[in-house]
Amino acid sequence: MGWLLAAVLALTGALVQAGPAAAAVPSYLTMEASYGSVANGWDHVERYLDSTSGFHQEQYPPDGRGDQDGQRLTFFGGVKQPFSGRFLLYSAPGWNTGSHQVPVLLVHGANDNPDRAWANPGESGGYGCGTASCPSTGLMQYLSGRGYRVFAIGFAHKQGDNLMQAQEVGDAVALIKAKLGVPKVDLVGWSKGEMSTRAYVSSVKPGWGRSYAGDVRKLITLGGPNGGYDYPFAHGWAHDFSIWPECGGAVNAPSPHLHMTCYGTYTAHPEFSFTPSGGYDDYPGQRQMLARWDSVFGVDQTQQDWYTTYYGGQGYYTDGGGIQAAIDAGSLVAPLQKAGVPSTVTGYLLAGGTPNILGIFNENRGPSDGVVFEASALDTTGFGTVGGTALVATANHLELGWDGAASAQVAGWLN
Repeated sequence: MGWLLAAVLALTGALVQAGPAAAAVPSYLTMEASYGSVANGWDHVERYLDSTSGFHQEQYPPDGRGDQDGQRLTFFGGVKQPFSGRFLLYSAPGWNTGSHQVPVLLVHGANDNPDRAWANPGESGGYGCGTASCPSTGLMQYLSGRGYRVFAIGFAHKQGDNLMQAQEVGDAVALIKAKLGVPKVDLVGWSKGEMSTRAYVSSVKPGWGRSYAGDVRKLITLGGPNGGYDYPFAHGWAHDFSIWPECGGAVNAPSPHLHMTCYGTYTAHPEFSFTPSGGYDDYPGQRQMLARWDSVFGVDQTQQDWYTTYYGGQGYYTDGGGIQAAIDAGSLVAPLQKAGVPSTVTGYLLAGGTPNILGIFNENRGPSDGVVFEASALDTTGFGTVGGTALVATANHLELGWDGAASAQVAGWLN
């Protein structure tokens, strides 16, 4: 019996050793602060610094429209324009007790943050969530309440370089693995967040960056421009009125124009350009999402200066370089499709089907969610393994983070 007991103990030891070893926090990551009093239902938030050489201070619009705000300003140490090597890691209730083995990292989109995107769509008031009435809970609470271990990343720059942000997605995955002792994490990327999540798993990176670590099980994109988008150039005149300060605009978004006439005055704003201009480059993450759709859906010819806005040149009231110049300045759509998502990462693509977002001129040239064409959001080019695609016909682009049907679809795919 002694030899049998020894054999059993040896086998048990071997089985225990065969389990996944807890990963260590990478040496280039430093936790600078932790906050336990967090709004919108989160359990806690941590701020990290990635000291890897290559991260740099990105430029912000000089009028402050891209600055950190709300409680995020506190989390970034009171710095309105944080260094791009810093990021926030939000943890939801049940982050370490949820019944689902594979944790989930939520990655928000352009000009957004983890609070409004995932936890309180109504944080910015009416119309901030795509409709006149905004809920106070989102996908975070939906998943956390169903036993998922949920995290979210918050970026320093709301319109920042997706290649740097992809490195921080990898950082967040590494931290979650170390906290929970798991080998893989599921990613959910909404809108612009699709770019950084996909760039991470595809090893599309800056020269100084790290390659994919093989630690993602599923990649879910919500209204992601997998095939790119050209909305700002196709509807440039209407788009610019929400941006150009002389026309009353204040939205933190880039313009297809360098000059525009507002109330009889012709003004220049290179700081709002898609491409580097006049010493400014405040919106690198936006040009990385561009692709031309004029051969499929044409251009909105009802817009003033429609031809020169899309193709470049001097119009009656505006001038700009056109979409192709912006694409040539650094779009990531074609490189991401060429690099491909590894077949070991199962991809799921969700699109909204309601082109009706209150407060903006909606994408009307073809089936869309108001910003991104359905054909782009559901473009599987480059995905090695596709687990599913779905269209939520009742949701627009801004509703995809909290709409009930969209949340149920995401939970089903994660499960």
